[in-house]
Amino acid sequence: MNRKVKTVRSIPSTNSLGNKSQILQKFAIGLSVIIGVWLVSITIILVSVSSKPVDAFFVLGGSIQREIYIAKLTKQSPPTPILISQGSPDPCIWLIFEREAASMRNVWLEKCARSTFDNFYYAIPILRRWHVNKVMLVTSPTHLPRAKWLAQILLGAHGIWVETETVQEQGIPGNRESWPKTGLDVTRSLVWAGLSQIIQPQCSQVIKLTDVNMEAWQRRGFKCERQGNLKL
Repeated sequence: MNRKVKTVRSIPSTNSLGNKSQILQKFAIGLSVIIGVWLVSITIILVSVSSKPVDAFFVLGGSIQREIYIAKLTKQSPPTPILISQGSPDPCIWLIFEREAASMRNVWLEKCARSTFDNFYYAIPILRRWHVNKVMLVTSPTHLPRAKWLAQILLGAHGIWVETETVQEQGIPGNRESWPKTGLDVTRSLVWAGLSQIIQPQCSQVIKLTDVNMEAWQRRGFKCERQGNLKL
């Protein structure tokens, strides 16, 4: 005679499910409190530094006009450090500062970024090492509002107040904007705003403008945007 063996499935007790639910609720409440306290503290910091003078210039690459503008501006405040993220070729920037008789001592070139998000991804650790509280972001009108929103999210998360300065471009815009691109960048910036508190990516291609070897570049050959009107 064949006997049918019935399998008895264990059903989680009501108490077990209730305990897990309470743990999840407590975790959610605790996380909300931590995020709330962090947001309040960041807001207080941003308000306190908003009235202070700019202590760094952050130039986004995409148009040689931006570098011409910052070279002229730096003559008014030479001690202020300048970070140019993936801008024009190094010798072109060197020639701009030489032509404007602007100091190169506090100018740094970051060459790792490949996108607007990358500009901030690699700049945050640098600006933090410089103990920057207030930065002037230099870009073009065609690059807004995406660049400004990313700056306010990512730099603001580190207590850095952002002011923007736009420089009119000539010819084809260096940055092409679209709402899908803006939405994607804003979304991942919100995520990275939290992760960047503990993860600090380092760019291995950061050099001082004074270290640019013009003799080597001249032997190799290079081209600059014609809008720069630079004599090579």
